[in-house]
Amino acid sequence: MSEFVGIDVSKLQLDVCLHSAGTAFSVPNAEAGLKELCNHLCALAPQLVVLEATGGCERLCAAALAQGGVPVVIVNARQVRAFAIATGVLAKSDRVDARVLAHFAAAVQPQVRALPDEQRQALDELLGRRRQLVAMLVQEKNRLMQTHLVKKDIKSHITILEKRIRGCDGELQQVIHASPVWKAQEDLLLSFKGIGPVNARTLVAELPELGQLNRKQIAALVGLAPFPRESGAWRGRRTIHGGRGQIRHTLYMATLAAVRFNACIRAFYQRLCAAGKPAKVALVACMRKVLTILNAMMRTNTPWQDPIAG
Repeated sequence: MSEFVGIDVSKLQLDVCLHSAGTAFSVPNAEAGLKELCNHLCALAPQLVVLEATGGCERLCAAALAQGGVPVVIVNARQVRAFAIATGVLAKSDRVDARVLAHFAAAVQPQVRALPDEQRQALDELLGRRRQLVAMLVQEKNRLMQTHLVKKDIKSHITILEKRIRGCDGELQQVIHASPVWKAQEDLLLSFKGIGPVNARTLVAELPELGQLNRKQIAALVGLAPFPRESGAWRGRRTIHGGRGQIRHTLYMATLAAVRFNACIRAFYQRLCAAGKPAKVALVACMRKVLTILNAMMRTNTPWQDPIAG
C-alpha cells in the first residue's frame, strides 16, 4: 500500500505521521534526528511526504529527504489549515498538524517540485534581508518625524541602514552575475521599461517559473487571475487572491512605473480608465499584462520592444 507522510516542523522537534499505518513518532530537529528520519523514510519508500512552510525551518528537513530520494513537497500553511477545518479538525497541536498533513498528502497529492539549490536559497535570503532592512529604514524615518530629543541617534541609525542596504544590493548583484543564466534573465527583464534592478532580481529569485508556464498558469501562480463570485442569478465582481504576495508587490511597483514611462502599458491603462474601469481595477489589469509580457519575453528569450513607442 502506498504510504503518505506528514511532518510538522518546529525548531526543536519533527512530528511525523504515517497516514495509511496510522502511526506517529517524533525525532529531534537536529542532525541526529534528521538522519534517523531519513533512514526510516528511505526504508519505507513513501509515495509522498508533505511539510508545511514555516518560515524556513522546514528547508533543512526537506533538503535532507530530497537528497535521500524521498519525494517531498512544501505546501502553503493556509491551504493546509483550510483543509483541516473542511475535514472537521479544529484542534491544533504539533501531532494533530502532522496527522492533518498526512491526510492532506493522501487526499490532495500536491505535485512534487524541485527544491531550490544552495545558490537560489542564498539569493532568497539576501532578498529577504534587504526587505527587512528597508522596512526598518521606513520605521526609523517615520520616527524621525515624530520625535525631537533623539533625532541624532535616529539619523545615525538611518545612515547605517542605508549603508547596509547598499551593501546588500552589491551582494545581490554579485550572486546574480555569478550565474550566466541569471545574468541573462536579469538583462532581459531590465529591458522592459518599468522593471528596475530590485524588481528584476526579485523575479529571478522568487519566480523561477517565469517563461515556463502559459499566461493563465503564471497569472494564477502569482495570484493575478480573476476568480468569479457568482451564486444563482447574483453576479459579483471578480477578485484576485492567493498566490505569491511578494511577487504581486513587486509587479505593483513595476506597473506604477510602467504606467508613467512605458507607452504600451500607459495606453492600455488609459483605455481601461476611459471605458469606465475603476483606477485600481485598471492597475491590476495592467499588472497582469506586464506579467504576461515578461513571461513571453523569458519564454522566447526576446528583449522588450515597445510596439507603440516613439
